[in-house]
Amino acid sequence: MSGVVIVGAGFGGLEVARALGKADIGATVIDRHNHHVFQPLLYQVATAALSATDIAEPIRKVLRDYPSIQVLYGRVVDIDLTARRVSLDDGSQITFDTLVLAAGAVPSYFGRTDWADFAPGLKTIEDARKLRSSLLRCFELAERSSDAAEQARLMTIAVIGGGPTGVEMAGSIAELSRHTLTRDFRNVRPGTTRVILIEAGDRMLGGFDARLSDYARQRLKKLGVEIRTRQRVEAIDATSITVSGETIPVGAVVWAAGVMASDLAAKTGGELDRGGRVRVDRYLRVKGHENIFALGDMALCLDDGGNPLPGLAQVAKQQGIYLGRALTAKPSDTVPIEAFVYRSRGNTAIIGRHAAVFESSSFRLKGWVAWMTWAVVHVYLLVGFQHRVQVALQWLWRYLTYERGARLIVEDATESSHKEPVAAQTSTSLKD
Repeated sequence: MSGVVIVGAGFGGLEVARALGKADIGATVIDRHNHHVFQPLLYQVATAALSATDIAEPIRKVLRDYPSIQVLYGRVVDIDLTARRVSLDDGSQITFDTLVLAAGAVPSYFGRTDWADFAPGLKTIEDARKLRSSLLRCFELAERSSDAAEQARLMTIAVIGGGPTGVEMAGSIAELSRHTLTRDFRNVRPGTTRVILIEAGDRMLGGFDARLSDYARQRLKKLGVEIRTRQRVEAIDATSITVSGETIPVGAVVWAAGVMASDLAAKTGGELDRGGRVRVDRYLRVKGHENIFALGDMALCLDDGGNPLPGLAQVAKQQGIYLGRALTAKPSDTVPIEAFVYRSRGNTAIIGRHAAVFESSSFRLKGWVAWMTWAVVHVYLLVGFQHRVQVALQWLWRYLTYERGARLIVEDATESSHKEPVAAQTSTSLKD
């Protein structure tokens, strides 16, 4: 099998596949999941605001109208540049003429990989479901405990990282505990949950204007979030974290402090940055390879000012649209393909109910207007019209009632970090 091979069906990979499919050009899409997931809303699955199926769509369904596109379920583990082939985890190999790498990123623990067991990141549906179960399990176990100190530990949640993901997680956890769960328990008061947001830098949302960062800080404090800036995490274990010399008993920890590009980037032999991203030129080609391209979180792509483009969904989507157009261009076309230019639609972060910050090159918003802008943009970017309708209706219901419907603890037989029994079980007939 030769032709175009696309590794990863995220925003960038899907756009390339769609363009090739519309042009009836053969391509193979390989992904280790059978679904495309809208990562910006994973935190809402983790905090029981949305179900997993609201933000995910089967890859085969997305691409089923394009007969020239083949979808393979598997994980690429190696790239042979000389033979032009990729190897999958089952031992099979697929040859290519053109390779598009869009496999995304994984949480980075800055060399402390042992922390991953105690402070999960948020990159996949599985991550979100496990985090949701971990958070809800804390309240269930606190309800059963007669030890005040143990109850306090279980109801202390630490979020590490003050970027958009960390801010959104901290705000959503605070709302979950203070509004949604407050009437559901008898022996503990979820409203007293201690949510700690830890950031090593000078302020949260360091990529935003300082005034928007200050607004986010004030809003989180109103939600009861304890904010610690200029403090570094020194240790994490199953029941505590150590921050700048202070050990804090915790029930759960969420990691939102950094990501690392897929290790496939290193297999191209190209230049890597500290985050493992491979440098690409203005045409998204890996240096030294005319037929290998990298997109999204895997690509170190510089703007006109020489600054790396951020790891945002809109960046990957625009890169995918651009590369799809380039790969489908005909030799007879008289207009040459110009270099990729990223056009920012603005950066945004939601802080809580009807509160957000939004920043573009020409204006800044905060409060309810920014929240509405965030909601419209995210609903529009969702794959599948039915998902846009579902999410919009659920957000409206949640806004009016503070209710959250996906409060399920999903047991995983492979989990070994939690030995305690769980009181709540789920029904296989319920949507997760």
